[in-house]
Amino acid sequence: MIAIIDYGMGNLRSVQKAFEFLEFDAQVTSDKQVLTDASHIVLPGVGAIADAVRRLNERGLDEEIKKQVQAGKPFLGICLGMQLLFDKSYENGEYNCLGLVEGVVCPFLPEDKSLKIPHMGWNRITAKECGLLSEGDGEYMYFVHSYHAADVPSENVVAVCEYGYEFVCGVQKGNIYGLQFHPEKSGGAGLAILKKFGGLS
Repeated sequence: MIAIIDYGMGNLRSVQKAFEFLEFDAQVTSDKQVLTDASHIVLPGVGAIADAVRRLNERGLDEEIKKQVQAGKPFLGICLGMQLLFDKSYENGEYNCLGLVEGVVCPFLPEDKSLKIPHMGWNRITAKECGLLSEGDGEYMYFVHSYHAADVPSENVVAVCEYGYEFVCGVQKGNIYGLQFHPEKSGGAGLAILKKFGGLS
């Protein structure tokens, strides 16, 4: 069973529906026992990082996530959920995140002032071969974000994208995966990623 963490933020139902379309059992939950029982865990999210960190901490889900990751379960952070994986975020202040992947989250600062922020819509990624992605260019994914990961060790970077400059849009560290784009909104290419995640052991 795939547990989708409910901490009061995120596009939970669309992620659940995508997994159900792929014929996986997916449950939206904030119950720690359900997370313990799950084979895979997804941390989605949209909105402000300060609210996300506070809500995770209030529910004790920050420590539960670390516990389940340490147990070796496949873990996927999507959009804000990916940003929560890093050490710190500089979104309207400075906030400690989960510290599961080395790196920080910073605002887009493109020199080309005609580029609108947030970065929203379809954009092409360049990927490395990993548990979720295939080597190469060309897949278009759907993005909605104003902040991005930086200072990520190269061995943990599995996908990049261009918006004024190159930024990290996919990471992996062992059983931990993070995607800045929304696979559940990215058509067949996105569903293929979710299918690979559901098939991880």
